[in-house]
Amino acid sequence: MDSTADFEIFLTVPPGLEHLLAAEAKERGFMVEQTIPGGVSLRGGWQEVWRANLQLRGATRVLARIGGFRAFHLAQLDKRARKFPWAEILRPDVPVKVETSTNKKSKIYHAGAASQRIERALSESHGIIISEDAPITLKLRIDDNNCMFSIDTSGEALHKRGHKAAVGKAPMRESMAAMFLRDCGYRGEEPVLDPMCGSGTFVLEAAEIASGVLPGRSRSFAFEQLANFDAVAWDELRAQSDHKTPELMFYGSDRNTGAVEMSSQNAERAGVAALCSFQQRAVSDLERPEGQPGLVIINPPYGARIGNKKLLFALHQSLGDVLRTRFKGWRVGIVTSDAGLAKATKLPFLPLGAPVAHGGLKVRLYKTAPLS
Repeated sequence: MDSTADFEIFLTVPPGLEHLLAAEAKERGFMVEQTIPGGVSLRGGWQEVWRANLQLRGATRVLARIGGFRAFHLAQLDKRARKFPWAEILRPDVPVKVETSTNKKSKIYHAGAASQRIERALSESHGIIISEDAPITLKLRIDDNNCMFSIDTSGEALHKRGHKAAVGKAPMRESMAAMFLRDCGYRGEEPVLDPMCGSGTFVLEAAEIASGVLPGRSRSFAFEQLANFDAVAWDELRAQSDHKTPELMFYGSDRNTGAVEMSSQNAERAGVAALCSFQQRAVSDLERPEGQPGLVIINPPYGARIGNKKLLFALHQSLGDVLRTRFKGWRVGIVTSDAGLAKATKLPFLPLGAPVAHGGLKVRLYKTAPLS
């Protein structure tokens, strides 16, 4: 595979957030081709693969579509896999695991048998080590007898930014938090407050966006162990940062002392502690920060996850009262799986967007215009 060639790059994302990730990718200068359920497809070369991992806040993984062929039975799959130019991408000293998905339209329908044939072709023809806990995952998708190979270039999912050791009971993933912030119209130019901050995800993402730091700056990626990786070009790419010091503060509070300590430690590790203020306080004691209005964004407990339903209705009612009386001019975003809890706030929500898959639930973002 020519290192300068364009190919398909596929960004995975929880269903319901595709349009937001596509908008972020376009803003970052990527060539977006289309959105499909669960992902966004781009065109580009390996530099774009690296850049997508480093720069995009909303993607879960970055898959590089490295090529394929047609195959109608396992022997044909085996034969053609042995001729595929694996050495251009995979190193013999870096273990690989193979994951296969098939559909009913294909004559090869047994995913496990297909994976075994590919593994054997890799090890026997190219001396590549096969291992269950390999750092590189090769994905084979067989659709209507077309075999398409992709490399998961991310490794660990991209919401793992590399600087958050502590997380709470039902954490919001960083990538999802970034997309909900975007959906609320947040672009890094106003304060953000989360009165149920947990491990501080919304506050940290907001502070990072305002600072222009790159989400992948503190971690490594699977693509660094591929045959075509260029360490010098990668270092140059990582050095290109829009880092700035915003004249804004980002606020988190929680009634739980442990959550406040956890958020403070996470902000320290992320390098944004100077921009963040975390306090222990109940929702009823919430005060509007001085200065310009901004965004209140919350991922409150919603019954199916944590907490007792009756108490939750009272909590949401109290939250709505506090926001309506003390936060005039601020916008509000609430992430919940329960429409009843959202209604209990009595906030004037705008029309709803698509539901988003989150931890086995379907959640929605309820958002308001500036409160009057």
